[in-house]
Amino acid sequence: MTAAAGAMSLAALSACTAPASPRRRDPTADPMPGLPISTSRTALMMQILAHPDDDLYFMNPDTQQAFYAGTPLVCVYLTGGEATGINRMPGRPQPTPDKAAYSSSRHQGLRQAYATLLGLGRFTAWQKSVITLHGNHRAEINRLGNAGREVELIFINTAMHTTYGRLGLPSLWQDRRLVLPTVVADNSPLQQVGSYTYDGLIDVLVGLFERYRPSIVHTMDPDPDIQHSSELVRRRDSEQKGYSDHPDHTATALFTWTALIRWVALATRSGDGVPRFATTAFRGYYNRHWPKNLPPAVLAEKASLLVAYGGSADWRCGNSAGCGDYGVGGNRPLTNRKGWVRSTHYRYPGPRPAVTTDPDGRLVAYGVLGLRAVRWRESAPGSATWDTPDDLGGGPLASVLGCATLPDGRQVLFGLRFAALGGRGADNEREIVALEQRSPGGGFRAWQGLGNPVRNHDGGRRIGVPVAIAACDGRVHLFVRNAEQGLSTRVRDTAGRWSGWRDTGGGEIQDGLHAVVDDAGCVHVFAAGRFAVHHWTQDAPGDPVTARTQISGVPVPGDGPAALPGTGGTVELFYRAAAKAALTTVRTGEAAAETGIDGYGRLVEDRVGFDGYGPVSAAGSPRGPVLLGRTEKGRIQLRTSQGISVRKRGPVALDGPALHIATDGRPTVVALGVDARPWLWRPQQA
Repeated sequence: MTAAAGAMSLAALSACTAPASPRRRDPTADPMPGLPISTSRTALMMQILAHPDDDLYFMNPDTQQAFYAGTPLVCVYLTGGEATGINRMPGRPQPTPDKAAYSSSRHQGLRQAYATLLGLGRFTAWQKSVITLHGNHRAEINRLGNAGREVELIFINTAMHTTYGRLGLPSLWQDRRLVLPTVVADNSPLQQVGSYTYDGLIDVLVGLFERYRPSIVHTMDPDPDIQHSSELVRRRDSEQKGYSDHPDHTATALFTWTALIRWVALATRSGDGVPRFATTAFRGYYNRHWPKNLPPAVLAEKASLLVAYGGSADWRCGNSAGCGDYGVGGNRPLTNRKGWVRSTHYRYPGPRPAVTTDPDGRLVAYGVLGLRAVRWRESAPGSATWDTPDDLGGGPLASVLGCATLPDGRQVLFGLRFAALGGRGADNEREIVALEQRSPGGGFRAWQGLGNPVRNHDGGRRIGVPVAIAACDGRVHLFVRNAEQGLSTRVRDTAGRWSGWRDTGGGEIQDGLHAVVDDAGCVHVFAAGRFAVHHWTQDAPGDPVTARTQISGVPVPGDGPAALPGTGGTVELFYRAAAKAALTTVRTGEAAAETGIDGYGRLVEDRVGFDGYGPVSAAGSPRGPVLLGRTEKGRIQLRTSQGISVRKRGPVALDGPALHIATDGRPTVVALGVDARPWLWRPQQA
């Protein structure tokens, strides 16, 4: 059968239903600690996308920076991106719908964008062939390399979901019996229409993970925010009903996380050890609803790849079906009212790994590998080398751990766990879990489930990453962003007993909370809102943490602010204002009220520049505040009382590196690299 004939035979059939088969139980990894971890040292980044351009809109500049550092890149696109088949060039008549041509044109746009990223001409020819996947599925694969850098694009090409009721990945996620056809793009070496079931797609993803053994997996948001929009706005903006993302994005993320869980389970059962990989999940249409966080220089570089992807009908690219996604060409990513390109937000923000010091002076880092908690320890104090990681179990976990230090030096770790994950007929739950150390520097007790502040499963999926801090009275305060975009808390008393969940009020906030204890012993929590900085604190040590007046009249942050306690009950906040590169510093508290903005906080002059983008971390030292952030080129930078140090060489850091102050007052930066291994940096100047 030819591709054209196959397309015609399926034109009236979006999907069909397979005969009911016995329900296959998804394998789950052993949550007990102590499993071996793979020793693979190869760095490779794999991205699982719903549509051509999801990577360009939502995962850059992270992808670009890892790629520039020499990390091989494999992108897997689950849908054909064919939508209605109309690839309209603005200012020209609407063309006749042609789904195979539109899918081909979007593939060509990706080749143009990634050829540009490789430093080649945008119309450079790629090697195009067919790859055989698990279960005899077949897909188109495109390869291109230059100067030691390599890109592979794999097009699974299932039929794309539309807001007009067409079945797609969301339907496949919901119905294990569904059979979803593929779209054969024009000019593809793949000439035959295929189809996928729920289990078939997951098995294909597991097979790709096993084949490529990625060290870092970029995923989309499996649990997007609740977002109430009118039916007109929802259809116009391609958002799913009730949530701030495209339904294909969510289904892609759910399939990806399910496949990762299955991969880890199969690998550990076979004795191969826990696969050594880290994950980063990116928000999607969420970017439209919150303050933008990329300054002009970073935004311009990110948008430049979308210019190459969007292309133009006037280009001569060698692809007869079209030279890009014309509605995205030129300056349209920057003028589009949706503003997706103007932000890059992590679904699970926060420093990774969490860093502490053992009683013997060695640095200790806690992170997530293979969806499981692990502990790295410095081989000797000050050695800057790490022992092999200890598996602490507890998976499957999201990528960022919270950490609190008890008064006796023991650590308590917190994670966001995928307690259950499955399509129709299966549970889909999230929970907060905790792991308490038995003795300072020693082993750990069993994992403890702390539940979820939201009772219903759908709302419970929307919670954020746990952030915890130990107060001066020995109690541990745990905080999470809840489904209503407010703040929920539980408190552990000095006997180890946990209170129930309590909604503290306040909101609406982004995830990326920061908690500190001031010099009077009061706990404070700060978060970025849509129009202000939000603040929660205690009236006195031991009192409940409650919402306070928002810090308005100061620049709105693009990411969560870092907080550093000062004197007299003051707290200093450090962040970058929305779409700005400059650092903003705000002082809050009673001592600041006389000169305050709205009687609450005041801007503090920032005498030393610290331009960049993304979240900022802050820590106190004997010589004053130490700040950690990124330059506009994505390099790690550190500001101390002696000036600014920029790390210009060495491995790339995944999303949020951690800042730690040693007992001698020297700052240390600890980050997870794209090879899923930690590295540290101690600038000489510091």
